[in-house]
Amino acid sequence: MARYIGPKSKIARRFGEPIFGEDKVLSRRNFPPGQHGNNRRRKQSEYAVMLAEKQKAKYTYGVLERQFRNMFEAAAKAEGITGEVLLQNLESRLDNIVFRLGVAPTRAAARQLVSHKHIVVDGKVVNIPSYSVKPGQVVGVREKAKSLEVIEAALAGFNHSKYPWIEWDENSKSGKYLHKPDRADIPENIKEQLIVELYSK
Repeated sequence: MARYIGPKSKIARRFGEPIFGEDKVLSRRNFPPGQHGNNRRRKQSEYAVMLAEKQKAKYTYGVLERQFRNMFEAAAKAEGITGEVLLQNLESRLDNIVFRLGVAPTRAAARQLVSHKHIVVDGKVVNIPSYSVKPGQVVGVREKAKSLEVIEAALAGFNHSKYPWIEWDENSKSGKYLHKPDRADIPENIKEQLIVELYSK
């Protein structure tokens, strides 16, 4: 399973946002990386702005280029606003749902839990992070993994009510994916229309 394994703080500094989760380096050095990162930079071209937005979305959701493009093409063929459908499909990935449920502190950690067979969908183990969860399906923690320290630590004090498209059951440590989220409910700072314009060129 391909995934980004390069430096994360460097990427977060490039975009000026903690897109991989809390980042101490970013809080100390909130300017782009490189020798001239702290200097005023030239104005970016329109293409560079659109490309940066696509890169930010890819890094945020942990998707590589070919997979991201395939998701965009699928969104373009679907009904609805292409950019919004793209984000909804990214939000429907199993690793993202696990992250949104608060079972893992980051998407990378959620991906690892899925890969190590700690997560079940409708009671069956699914170890594919890119698995697309359908509305109505229940995503939960496998019985023998419920006592894992990393999961208990992530769930401690997590506010499940901030994501209205997911219904959490504390007793079973599982959440039901109620429906695809509206754009207003997706908290990521991504200008999806710029991604649409980039791929439309």
